[in-house]
Amino acid sequence: MKIYLDLLFILNFIYDFLILITVDVTLKRNAKIKRILLATTWGAISTFIILIPVSSYFLLLLKVIAGIIMTLIAFGYKNLKYLGNNLIYLYMVSVILAGFLYYLKIEFNNWSYLIILAIAPLILYLYIKEQKKLKKIINYYATVKITFKNNKTLTLKGFIDSGNKLKDPITNKYIILINKNKLKGIYNIRSPMYIPIKTVNNKSLLECISLKNIEIEHKIYNNYLLGLSETFTGFDEIDCLLNYHLLEE
Repeated sequence: MKIYLDLLFILNFIYDFLILITVDVTLKRNAKIKRILLATTWGAISTFIILIPVSSYFLLLLKVIAGIIMTLIAFGYKNLKYLGNNLIYLYMVSVILAGFLYYLKIEFNNWSYLIILAIAPLILYLYIKEQKKLKKIINYYATVKITFKNNKTLTLKGFIDSGNKLKDPITNKYIILINKNKLKGIYNIRSPMYIPIKTVNNKSLLECISLKNIEIEHKIYNNYLLGLSETFTGFDEIDCLLNYHLLEE
C-alpha cells in the first residue's frame, strides 16, 4: 500500500484547520489565527504517528497526547475544565466530520478524497450555524470588550444573568458585574459611584465606575456602568455577569 506523505499532510492540515475553526467559533475562544495555524501544522505533522510500529493501545495514547498538545497550542490553558471542554468539542467535531466524509466515501467510492474534503467547509458551516442556534436557546454567553475612560480595554467572557437587573436610579444606566481585581493594572479607580442595590438579605451600596462603552458581539453600548464586586469570582470560565436588559434590546 502506497502512502503519499505530502498528500497525507495536506489533507490532514485542511481537516484539522476546519475542526479548530469550528471549535473556536462554537466555544467563542477568539483564538488568534496564528495560533490556530500553528496548532493545525502540529496536528498535520502528528498524523505521521500512524507510521510508528507500536501497539494499537500505545498508538491511541499518542493520538490523545497529540490532540491535547494541539488544543493547548490553539486555545492555551486556563484550567482543567477549560482544557476538557476544548478537547471534548475537538473530538466531537472530528467524529462528526470524519463520519460524514466516510459516509460519502462509501456512497460515492469513485470520488477522490480531495473532492470529498472540499465539501467539509460546507458541513462545518452548517454545524456551526446549528450550534449557534442551540447556544441561544441553552445559554447566554457572550464576549465582552470593555473600554474605560482612559481608553484602555479589557476583553472578558460574560454571561447574561436573569437575576442581574441592577440599574442606577439616577442615571438610568444598567450595571454589569465583575470582580474588582480584574481592574488591576488597567484602570485606577479614583472617583467611584456608590449605587444602592437590594440583595437577598438586605440593602447595600455597590461600587461602580462609568465607562466609555462596552462592545458585546460587535454591538456597542453606552448606557452601562461597571459594578465592582469583591465576592464575585466567576464560574465556568465566566469573568463578568451581564445585565438581563441586554436580552430586551
